Amino acid sequence: MNKRDLKVVEKKLLAERERLLAELKRLNRTFGENLKDAAGDLSAYSLHMADLGSDAFEREMNDMRSSAEGALLFETMDALRRLYRNEYGICQRCGKKITRDRLLTLPQARLCLSCKTQEERSKV
Repeated sequence: MNKRDLKVVEKKLLAERERLLAELKRLNRTFGENLKDAAGDLSAYSLHMADLGSDAFEREMNDMRSSAEGALLFETMDALRRLYRNEYGICQRCGKKITRDRLLTLPQARLCLSCKTQEERSKV
């Protein structure tokens, strides 16, 4: 990748980092509000059985979203670290260069397409 491509990738990664941080902040704020609003007062506890089930479901969904967003944030930060250390664009499994198109499409990519395909097949 040339310097211009690296700048484009850096800009995408930084924008993604900001988006993820904002989303995690929103999820955290929403989670706190849901606890308070569930009972219709400032209590963090519901009194109705249906509310308890809904609250548990909402908390679990929030946890899953937060976990997924957190994992993507980690991958984004790791890609930025590799970029700043001049280690970006090298497959972490085979050591070959990752294609320009793959990196421009998925800036967090740490594996070349061949290694990623092997990784996904081995999970099945």
